[in-house]
Amino acid sequence: MHATPYTLPKPVGNLLALLPAYPGSFFFVTGLNLALAKNLASDVREMLLGKKLRLCVTDAQLVFDFEWRNDRFTACQNKGEADLTISASAHDFVLLARRQEDPDTLFFSRRLAMEGDTELGLLVKNTIDAIELPVFNLEQLKPANVLARMKAKLASH
Repeated sequence: MHATPYTLPKPVGNLLALLPAYPGSFFFVTGLNLALAKNLASDVREMLLGKKLRLCVTDAQLVFDFEWRNDRFTACQNKGEADLTISASAHDFVLLARRQEDPDTLFFSRRLAMEGDTELGLLVKNTIDAIELPVFNLEQLKPANVLARMKAKLASH
């Protein structure tokens, strides 16, 4: 059973659109590097080199620009067109991260869009599908859970 698509209310998206883009891209690539960078095959790294990627969270009106450089993803301030743009709602990106929905289903239901270099888009999709990532759990981001982990880490030192 698939979750009902959820869209952030327009006033929330309008408010988020006021945030500067670069800090968001920096935080996004930090997470991306922790989750993916060490798992990328050398041929994938080579194909990503010099490519500008853009992730658009449509309902939140957030855009994350990044590229692969020096064996990691780096945030960039890309004023022009990206080589590959991937767009979806915040809810659909969470479903993808939690592996509750697959990209093909979202793509063919027009909830996920890829624009630009088709070969690069397939490379990104196939690479993510091939990597065994832990399921993203929103519970771990609750303040009480974050504080408990920090407390445990401090107690162990």
